[in-house]
Amino acid sequence: MRVDAAGYFISFEGGDGVGKSTQLRLLGRWIGAVTGREVVLTREPGGTSLGRVLREAVLHGEHVDARAEALLYAADRAHHVATLVRPAIERGAVVLTDRYLDSSIAYQAAGRGLGDDGVELINRWAVQDLMPQATVLLDLDPAVAAARRTAAPDRLERAGAEFHRRTREAFLSRAAADPRRWLVVDAAGDVEDIQSQIRVDLAARLDLTPVVDEAVHAGPDEQREQVEP
Repeated sequence: MRVDAAGYFISFEGGDGVGKSTQLRLLGRWIGAVTGREVVLTREPGGTSLGRVLREAVLHGEHVDARAEALLYAADRAHHVATLVRPAIERGAVVLTDRYLDSSIAYQAAGRGLGDDGVELINRWAVQDLMPQATVLLDLDPAVAAARRTAAPDRLERAGAEFHRRTREAFLSRAAADPRRWLVVDAAGDVEDIQSQIRVDLAARLDLTPVVDEAVHAGPDEQREQVEP
């Protein structure tokens, strides 16, 4: 089901190193300041105490079979939605998550070769069909994204060029199939320009009137100041 309560649910997707956490944080700060709404920033896996344990196991632990990996992500997502995401939406908050169900389709279904149908089925069941109203895809050549990373690579980041090519194609394919939900942004651009594009687009499609007014009336200097960390 689509969210139709007072709150909003927005996900950020894309490969590692494309800038999701930065853009999510900037958008959250701006929405909170302009609308006065509660803003909840979270991520998958790792948005809850249980999620942090699962994140360590699946990204930094020993080898995990592809099907077991898919089930671990689905388990984290079920708990995340039940305990954090859905309650926040129901009380009228704006929830911004760094990764959601589409990441499992890209990484486990396409990247690991498990196929879309089974992975999507278990994840839809896990979240009781809760889907974001909008999904921002920060698209970037995987080689460029890899060059941006400074930390030691995790299990998924070490999966190889062909794996990351398949995940990128899966993200773009899902975005093309559902343009009403997805916003595709070239992540090679300037941080501020990317953020401005995200703000204007989401403000319009989610009917956040105060945000639209701010985007229309703010001058270039004011907009630049708003996106400073």
